Amino acid sequence: MAAAPRSVKISLALQGGGAHGAFTWGVLDYFLEEGSLDFDGISATSSGAMNACALTQGWLDGERDGARKMLAKLWEAVGAQASLMRWAFASPAGAATERILLGLTRYFTPQEMNPLGINPVKNIAAALFDFDKIRNSSPFKLFIAATRVRDGRLKLFDNADLTLDALIASTCLPQLFAAVEIDGEAYWDGGYAGNPAIEPLVYLCNAETIACVLVQPIERAQPPATAREIGERITELSFSTTFIRELETLQTAQNMLAKNFPLTPLGQRLKKIDIQVLEPGESLDSYSAKTRLTARMDFLRDLRDLGRERARAWLEKRRS
Repeated sequence: MAAAPRSVKISLALQGGGAHGAFTWGVLDYFLEEGSLDFDGISATSSGAMNACALTQGWLDGERDGARKMLAKLWEAVGAQASLMRWAFASPAGAATERILLGLTRYFTPQEMNPLGINPVKNIAAALFDFDKIRNSSPFKLFIAATRVRDGRLKLFDNADLTLDALIASTCLPQLFAAVEIDGEAYWDGGYAGNPAIEPLVYLCNAETIACVLVQPIERAQPPATAREIGERITELSFSTTFIRELETLQTAQNMLAKNFPLTPLGQRLKKIDIQVLEPGESLDSYSAKTRLTARMDFLRDLRDLGRERARAWLEKRRS
């Protein structure tokens, strides 16, 4: 009988991307079911932050099985709210209506389009997550990214600072929602400043492997050819360039440290860091970037299944 795989501790960097975060649901679901990985730190942005809170809350309620149940509950809640999210996440009436709705964001502020401040994501998070419990008892080091509006700087809310408002700030698309004010500062979606941020997992955590779960491909095989494709690619780049630059900076530092100079403790850690990337790859090429705003349950489950398959292949490759 084969021995059970030895448990390995890793940190997670979870990218944001609206409904495409269901891909991360699938990755985490497989990791939890397979059982050979433990988690140290989790750096997350936007829908990645929702996944991070679901993983943490579920783990506190019932460890691995509890985390799987809470992740499923989160995305089932998103799917069940599709009618309420029509203006914010999906357009069941069709793509034409969605284009008209998103086009209005060029002429009206979120306060004008949504004067009552309706935010289904906030309602879901408030119903599912006990932030006092997460702050006081989380088994993981959490780093939730938001973007400070006045200067574009990255703000990381750690375990001690994590609140419902901090989570909603991380998910706050400025075209759709008013900025979230925390301690006198206004914040927007964390994707503009760190999507996801790697730095806290390098300097504030212990795990040597950092698994970056992306919800959009880093590269596109073909350049955009239509006005719509160009617009979608611009949106993708605005939410991925900070991650790519941070990744390249870390790789440059590691290349310099490989020259066998005497190393400080920090240098020794940097040299050992192993950055791994899990992404949907070409499997999402056929989807419009606007499917990040689609909350249909069948679509979310398809992304979950894709995430599970990518996680299975990644683990098998690491063991081969």
